[in-house]
Amino acid sequence: MPALVLLGAQWGDEGKGKATDLLGGSVDYVVRYQGGNNAGHTVVVGDQKYALHLLPSGILSPGCTPVIGNGVVVDPSVLLSELSGLNERGVDTSKLLISGNAHIITPYNVTVDKVTERFLGKRKIGTTGRGIGPTYADKINRVGIRVQDLYDESILTQKVEAALDVKNQVLTKLYNRRAIAVEQVVEELLGYAEKIKPFVADTVLVLNQALEDDKVVLFEGGQGTLLDIDHGTYPFVTSSNPTAGGACTGAGVGPTKISRVIGILKAYTTRVGAGPFPTELFDEDGEALRRIGGERGVTTGRDRRCGWFDAVIARYATRVNGLTDFFLTKLDVLTGWEQIPVCVAYEIDGKRVEELPYSQTDFHHAKPVYEMLPGWSEDISKAKSFSDLPKNAQAYVKALEEMSGAPISAIGVGPGRDETIEINSFL
Repeated sequence: MPALVLLGAQWGDEGKGKATDLLGGSVDYVVRYQGGNNAGHTVVVGDQKYALHLLPSGILSPGCTPVIGNGVVVDPSVLLSELSGLNERGVDTSKLLISGNAHIITPYNVTVDKVTERFLGKRKIGTTGRGIGPTYADKINRVGIRVQDLYDESILTQKVEAALDVKNQVLTKLYNRRAIAVEQVVEELLGYAEKIKPFVADTVLVLNQALEDDKVVLFEGGQGTLLDIDHGTYPFVTSSNPTAGGACTGAGVGPTKISRVIGILKAYTTRVGAGPFPTELFDEDGEALRRIGGERGVTTGRDRRCGWFDAVIARYATRVNGLTDFFLTKLDVLTGWEQIPVCVAYEIDGKRVEELPYSQTDFHHAKPVYEMLPGWSEDISKAKSFSDLPKNAQAYVKALEEMSGAPISAIGVGPGRDETIEINSFL
């Protein structure tokens, strides 16, 4: 009954797509359990590069069943566009399953997201503007639209009416926008119903039966630990739970069935959007990391903020997720630095702090305390084993492992599917 959770251990964009795809050939199901098309996974297969936003990365692995769980919010137009794009490139998408309990991102959710963010001005969160937050808000307020609602026009109409009763008041009276017609929304949503119907299933039943049959199921989180709505750098977070606990609620699988939790770490740190970032660099080193690492958001197209590795964050991710392993990505990007700073603690109001402060105020004031590690200049992209790495690169990995609190079981030394050193098998 091997059920694995694979998630980001920083602020997202750590290379989860590469890791999931690497495991995809060995697993039977890959499940997205939260988030929506605000996620962005880049997967390189041979000379082909794929950018996935909503679909599980396992969709690129023949023999693997990709699943969109009940905890995901689904924009039908994005879903169909992404499927069409993969089909045109010869990828078989017919095995995809979508939970009937997943919530639908409606046109009015996107509108509310965009106008609200603009209204916030300097206080904006840095949302992607894709309607993710408002859709989760509707879910919690019990006025959300689920995939299964597309197949009962009467229920769908009632739910859209209930949602727009308040939203149209806000749009017209607060934001000076035009009211949205119920009939227009219902008509658009019904237009997607038959196109996605072949994929809709009771995914909770499917996944639990798969585990009972000793199938291997991989649960894939979007975003990262520090963007978790409960455990991230609130309020600069996403609207769901990308941490390990979210896999249970977002896919309908009990915690006793999870056998391994793998955290993805970059060999440095990045984040997109607003919010505190203690190791952020504003100098030529930061620009070099951005340029060499190709640090541009897959979903947003925005340049990522770049900084040195933060061991405080890594330790926190280990704790809140119960991590059993790390997958360290983009080690190759650090080639060429004579010395590489690693943040081992923070200084807050003159005091050294080695764990992530729970206070938002303290975290905003945190200054990194660095330890300098020797760098390397050798090309590591062809390394096939840990011993192939330069001694200083080996020492860097070992230092990060000791500081982070869980073994580093795999290392990415390049963007390609085969540019990975496997130290300990995940299966």
